[in-house]
Amino acid sequence: MEEKNYTGAVPGQNRGDSVTAEGSRSFEDVIAAKAFFFQTEARLLDVNQWHAQAGEALARFTLTDDAGNPLDGIAKQGLLVKIDIPGPGSEAGGGFDWVRIEEIKRTDSPDVQSTALRVRPVTAPGSDKEEPTHFYDEESTSTFTLTREHAVITAAVYDRNINPNTEADSLIDKVRNAITGLVGEKVFSKIQWQALVDGLLK
Repeated sequence: MEEKNYTGAVPGQNRGDSVTAEGSRSFEDVIAAKAFFFQTEARLLDVNQWHAQAGEALARFTLTDDAGNPLDGIAKQGLLVKIDIPGPGSEAGGGFDWVRIEEIKRTDSPDVQSTALRVRPVTAPGSDKEEPTHFYDEESTSTFTLTREHAVITAAVYDRNINPNTEADSLIDKVRNAITGLVGEKVFSKIQWQALVDGLLK
């Protein structure tokens, strides 16, 4: 399926690996598709409920402020997302992986509507380290998109430029990130994101 990058939020693939999870749903007419788009956009931006959308989720996501305090409400540019994945967590991140919402973009026309949310690994709140507290490095991104083309809705997640984060200070985190990064491409990115995409389209 062709990449749905109407907003321009999905970076070009310049290094490392890429993973794409996507799905589509057709409606009888544009009116029905528009109604579903707005409902689903609200669910896409409700990061705290992603685990519910994904069904038997492999991870839990929590929206937080810069200090790591949990927040209610929808995703906004600049906020953090705390990720609790199965298995050993990041030592530097207190058992969690962290990303920042660096961009939310929208485009709207009679034939096409699209919303995109892009996140990038960052250092955990309160950490004195420079490297990101995540199993992927700081150049890796995940972009979540919802697009309406006429009467067809497509949900997708695009992981781009992904490499394991091997710059962690502790040996434990280096080993953990190397293993989790490799497994993440096969399990977390593919299975988790596909489950989220499928859940959003229900």
